[in-house]
Amino acid sequence: MDMEKKNSANFTYMGRGIGDLSVNDDSLAFSDCNSDKSGEFPASASQSRRLLLSCAADNSDDLIRQLVSDLESCSIDEQKQAAMEIRLLAKNKPENRLKIAKAGAIKPLISLISSSDSQLQEYGVTAILNLSLCDENKGLIASSGAIKPLVRALKTGTSTAKENAACALLRLSQMEENKVAIGRSGAIPLLVCLLETGGFRGKKDSATALYLLCSVKENKIRAVQAGIMKPLVELMADFGSNMVDKSAFVLSMLVTVPEAKTAVVEEAGIPVLVEIVEVGSQRQKEIAVSILLQICEDNMVYCSMVAREGAIPPLVALSQSGTNRAKQKAEALIELLRQLRSGNAAAKTSDVSV
Repeated sequence: MDMEKKNSANFTYMGRGIGDLSVNDDSLAFSDCNSDKSGEFPASASQSRRLLLSCAADNSDDLIRQLVSDLESCSIDEQKQAAMEIRLLAKNKPENRLKIAKAGAIKPLISLISSSDSQLQEYGVTAILNLSLCDENKGLIASSGAIKPLVRALKTGTSTAKENAACALLRLSQMEENKVAIGRSGAIPLLVCLLETGGFRGKKDSATALYLLCSVKENKIRAVQAGIMKPLVELMADFGSNMVDKSAFVLSMLVTVPEAKTAVVEEAGIPVLVEIVEVGSQRQKEIAVSILLQICEDNMVYCSMVAREGAIPPLVALSQSGTNRAKQKAEALIELLRQLRSGNAAAKTSDVSV
């Protein structure tokens, strides 16, 4: 999905700051998802004409009402056609998204997400995703019971249904009141799985959803327990993945809890973070040094591991040439490592004097 570009001195996303990072950049690691990128669905010539007319019409209210009625048809084919056309109306004309919701489409579409017919499920998920792109619809979608069916689609759907379900959950995660419910619905292990095994779009949207969800402490724990550190570290280590920034931002959200610090060390994350400090972009360096500082605070064992990875030279370079925030973080981490070295030297001196 195309990402919107936003500027921020503090890496804000959806009105919320990401730690105390401060690099100015014209493309943030995270931004909102747009309408689905699914292929067009087959339709007969008459249906195609009807669809083109509906997309071009100034007033499609009558058509929308008929399509909503067709969603509850006894014919699966009619349901598929109605869901397809609603999905396209919501995709191609943003002003239709609120009209479709007000016409009562959301509940029958949610019912389609629970269908045993995989194509019908996919159409339902995709239509809900496109309706969720209207901020006014997000609360109604969640309150109408969409979260659990979307999670089931994320688990059992086609690859397209999984990706669109992840993006729909991303949209719902932008509302604080939905984050706990989504976390408790079983979404997080499935999003972690998509982060690890999905295509680029799936990885991108699952990372953004996980970032949003993990502002809640209980979701951080769920993510760590679901094994999120392995894919995060692997993606950060792969500079060709175009996922270094996103993965690092998710990690920066997680390392505020002790379980995450332990997990990232166990997954060999420290060498990867040191490498980012050495060769990453300015933004990547700032994120990485911030994470390393959080890992090392009050833990001399982790400080020792960072020092053994040869972190001091790139940290010194960053303290001299990085952003203001990166310089501060680098200097603080260098001081911690120096304290470790001084402590070790004092211990050796004590041993000799004895």
